[in-house]
Amino acid sequence: MASGKEFLAFVCDQLALLGGVTSRKLFGEYALYWQGKVVALICDDQLFIKPTQAGRAFAGEDATPAPPFSGAKDWLRVDDRLDDPYWLAELLRQSWDELPLPAPKKPRKHKTARKSAHSA
Repeated sequence: MASGKEFLAFVCDQLALLGGVTSRKLFGEYALYWQGKVVALICDDQLFIKPTQAGRAFAGEDATPAPPFSGAKDWLRVDDRLDDPYWLAELLRQSWDELPLPAPKKPRKHKTARKSAHSA
């Protein structure tokens, strides 16, 4: 089941304290980015925070380890604290600190036009 835009908007509103949280559609679901790093996923209208030691320690029992989609490793699923924007913002801050920066993108190779055997 794909996540709805209403749930995405709600989560983004809750994370407005951080400033600059963006989303990208991903196979009917959404990836959330903050300061250049993927910090969370929204799958089946549920929020999953990328797991880190600091995030787990901060969240305690308020986030449940669960896979965001079939075959995925466990992330931190947030259920009961979705309505607490200060707690959510701090959870993302704690997690963000431990996440690596994404690898720089390699420049695209331009395709060169090949001469056909018939042209001369």
